[in-house]
Amino acid sequence: MASIPPKPENPLHLHTTKLTLGCPILDSFLGGGIPCGSITELVGESSAGKTQLCLQLLLSSLLPPSLGGLSSPSLYIYSEPPFPLRRLLRLSLPSLPPRPLDHIFVRPAHSADDLLSLLSHLPDSLPVRLIIIDSIAALFRSEFDNTPRDLKSRSSLFFKIATKLKDRARKLGAAVVVTNHVVDVVEAECGGARCLWSSGRRVVPALGLAWSHCVNTRVFLTRSEGMVRSSNGEECEVRTRRMHVVFSPCSPERSCEFAIVGHGVLGVG
Repeated sequence: MASIPPKPENPLHLHTTKLTLGCPILDSFLGGGIPCGSITELVGESSAGKTQLCLQLLLSSLLPPSLGGLSSPSLYIYSEPPFPLRRLLRLSLPSLPPRPLDHIFVRPAHSADDLLSLLSHLPDSLPVRLIIIDSIAALFRSEFDNTPRDLKSRSSLFFKIATKLKDRARKLGAAVVVTNHVVDVVEAECGGARCLWSSGRRVVPALGLAWSHCVNTRVFLTRSEGMVRSSNGEECEVRTRRMHVVFSPCSPERSCEFAIVGHGVLGVG
């Protein structure tokens, strides 16, 4: 009698299409890349590298599947103008199609309701398999007060937006990436969320637990600065950036160092 084959430890990791980040080290760190069919959140303080990674993903999605791409246009929705076009033009990846900017759609969103309307009117015929929202936190920053009624309305909008994004991700096999800010923790507890550290500060992702239930993968980006003494005795400032998997169905909790250079974002082996 044939034996029953063992159940895979992580079937989603085995069968989910992944979008390359444009760097083999970062792809390996995330279990093959950004998973399609779900929502990935990049969370971190200002200048941690969230937008840099998003811009690199815009180009990665244009690559052929043999190189980890989706051979598909992408949609970049920004809530904090201006769109960083000059930085995008400085990035480079091999094997990009001619005139790559012709395959990147850019739209502004001025509020959470504006974003929901934009997503509701996206035609299924639009062949976009990467949607980036940079940033989701900015859309909720000033519209809601800290009252039970407003918090309930905010949570309702979270779930409506997430449902639209997940439906499109499943229908088209699209990757959805959103960026989120962090807020400082001043209480002894983190309110149920896991406390994180960045630039020597204890922080938690913005938007609270209700939003955290809307994302499938959370990647936390940190930066720290310090002084080191060089071989000639002079002190110089060194900036270190790290990427941490907080939770993901495709990758265990772990971290790696990365750097932002002129032509893109690279993992440090």
